[in-house]
Amino acid sequence: MIKKIAVLGIGTMGNGCAIAFAIYGYDVNLWYHGDEKKLLATKGAMRQQLQVMAEEEFITVDNIDATLDRINLFSNLQKAVEDRDYILECAPEKIDVKQNLFKQLDEYCPSHTVLASNTSSLKLNDMMALVSEKRKPLMMVNHWYNPPHLMPIVELSNFGNTPEAVYKNVEFLYNSIKKQTVKVLKDVPGLVANRIQQAVAREAFSLIEQGIAAPEDVDKALKFGPAFRYATTGQLEVADFGGLDIWCTVGDNLLSIMDNSQCANKLLREKVKEGKLGIKSGEGFYKYSEEEIPAIRKRFIKKLIHQLKASEYYV
Repeated sequence: MIKKIAVLGIGTMGNGCAIAFAIYGYDVNLWYHGDEKKLLATKGAMRQQLQVMAEEEFITVDNIDATLDRINLFSNLQKAVEDRDYILECAPEKIDVKQNLFKQLDEYCPSHTVLASNTSSLKLNDMMALVSEKRKPLMMVNHWYNPPHLMPIVELSNFGNTPEAVYKNVEFLYNSIKKQTVKVLKDVPGLVANRIQQAVAREAFSLIEQGIAAPEDVDKALKFGPAFRYATTGQLEVADFGGLDIWCTVGDNLLSIMDNSQCANKLLREKVKEGKLGIKSGEGFYKYSEEEIPAIRKRFIKKLIHQLKASEYYV
């Protein structure tokens, strides 16, 4: 049974994953190899996230300090992982970085430790190229969605290298922190959720580029149309309810005239070239004043908390 956890990295994903485990009582070592001042400051950032969760009564105020007390900060990798049962790396998406990191983990960790990557774009076989043959059956992709402490999905690789008992142990770990796990059977870029998301985004960007609807109306059509159902009902369930004959007919009528581009949309690329990157630059498809951004981010988080609480009814 997995009891002791280490999370590697203190970016948005690393911090959020550490919070998610610690809220449910797990002992978590959080490691960062850079500026120690940044490492020490990370609990302040996590406290802010926990305070919003307390405001929305997802956790109690008392649970804020208890959660943070379960998260131990480390700048020394060996000390962070030498007694852990499970490691989740949230390092940059660079294959050489991950290969060297897993090589070190293979040397430092106990023989039973499961090594997992949060990647959704790099292949598992490539990442474990430098680890021992004994460790390879204990390596997985465990991909979370952002923000990880609120989004309930975690995609778990089941590519054939992992014994069933190991997979079940990891699945139990995630079920114990109320995550919904998706078993991914093939090592493909994007896994499952990101591929679905990109398919939706491709058509949304195309509708704007063609002048068919403004950004706010494309978003409205999604939020109060398909996404309204998707919050509680999967696509295949929706198809069954609507009738597969209807879906087949509509597919024949629409798919041949919809966007089938094989690269990022031209409009999207132009915005990136202009430095219009979204909320982090103050403008993307919408404009954001610097004064409003903190409130906008907080409102986004609160909406996710409301949805997370509601979603538990539909599991």
